[in-house]
Amino acid sequence: MARQRRRVLPGFGISLGYALTYLGLIVLLPLAALVWKASALDVDGWLQLLSAPRTLAALKLSFGGALIAALFNAVAGLLVAWVLVRYRFPGRRLIDALVDLPFALPTAVAGIALTAIYAPNGWLGQYLLPLGIKIAYAPAGVLVAMIFVGFPYVVRTLQPVLETLDRDVEEAAESLGATRLQTFVRVIVPALLPTLLTGFALALARAVGEYGSVIFIAGNIPLRSEIAPLLIVQKLEQFDYAGAAALGTVMLGFSLLLLVAIALLQRWSGRWAERGA
Repeated sequence: MARQRRRVLPGFGISLGYALTYLGLIVLLPLAALVWKASALDVDGWLQLLSAPRTLAALKLSFGGALIAALFNAVAGLLVAWVLVRYRFPGRRLIDALVDLPFALPTAVAGIALTAIYAPNGWLGQYLLPLGIKIAYAPAGVLVAMIFVGFPYVVRTLQPVLETLDRDVEEAAESLGATRLQTFVRVIVPALLPTLLTGFALALARAVGEYGSVIFIAGNIPLRSEIAPLLIVQKLEQFDYAGAAALGTVMLGFSLLLLVAIALLQRWSGRWAERGA
């Protein structure tokens, strides 16, 4: 008789049932309730909500700003992770610890701190304003807040991969006459691309749903620096629960589409990396 294969976790059926139940109660049930609440709006209500200039401007700023912030964090996060892993210098551990500061700092405190720095009378804002650069109470302030909260996700996602990256492959490429740029593009980037996309997706998702730090520095000017989560809060304060749920459902749909697109891109990049290997 063939010996029965032992599983790492005993009671696979119970474990799977618990996992699915937990996922359903914590994730699927609230999302289903959101969609069900939004269904209270009729077709005219949906069209009126989605065609409103204020709604379109808020969605554009939320998703457009989150996309730009995630792209910036992907580049800056890769650079910071590379420096922290590949170089040894005084204060490296302190800088490494500071990367986690946006994780621990309450978002409201982050918004107040950013506003104090970039306001027209702030530490940096008073010098930027004469140059025609306005950060606080403008769309640029929304972008700065989104970059701040999403930055650690890219760095912490890339660091473990960089630490385990085989340097012998880089040395082999250099011994074959490859320049540093060619080694980076053809050897390092294919190995890091799936992980970099994961960090990008995490930073994007974090920026899309950010509220606390943004509302302090944005100024919340309709059609200019107002984000979609703020519109949802305002509708809740007006007891327009169906409208708030509908706007939340729209954000949920856009977020799912973005995450699916990133997942497909990750799958493609993984296959590309395997072919390169």
